[in-house]
Amino acid sequence: MSELKVEKDGTHGIRTEREFDAPRDLVFRAYTEPELIQRWLGPRRYEMEIDRYEIGDGGRYRYVHRDDAGNEFGFRGVFHGDPTADSMVQTFEWEGMPGHVALDTASLEEIEGNRTVVRTVSVYQSEQDRDGMWDSGMAEGMGEAYDQLEELLITLKSRH
Repeated sequence: MSELKVEKDGTHGIRTEREFDAPRDLVFRAYTEPELIQRWLGPRRYEMEIDRYEIGDGGRYRYVHRDDAGNEFGFRGVFHGDPTADSMVQTFEWEGMPGHVALDTASLEEIEGNRTVVRTVSVYQSEQDRDGMWDSGMAEGMGEAYDQLEELLITLKSRH
């Protein structure tokens, strides 16, 4: 498994990059099919439920992570443009801090050996919002989610 690279970008952004041992079409499916997203997005200790996932320009999404005590953490956003492997753009908002919206862009690049590099850029409304996300343990949570994505991709490759 490759390591997740995470860095602050400019005044308001965070960039990430991680390589996966899977073809781009499988990674794109894992990013866009709700039944697959539910299997990897978020920490292992939480159950995930997708309330809405309307992929496409103007489509909305909402999902909830639930812990063992029944606490819920909701997230929502809107897709901008029709997602492709070259560019997926959406807003991202944690319902626990309404009004603090980030603009997320993800791109998938197929590289030699049938591998894919996922790059994301998240732009926050302020340096304070960016640093709040940075300090929340975002890198650890995203690393754990990407480990689960790697496991899912191994399963999908065996059926592909």
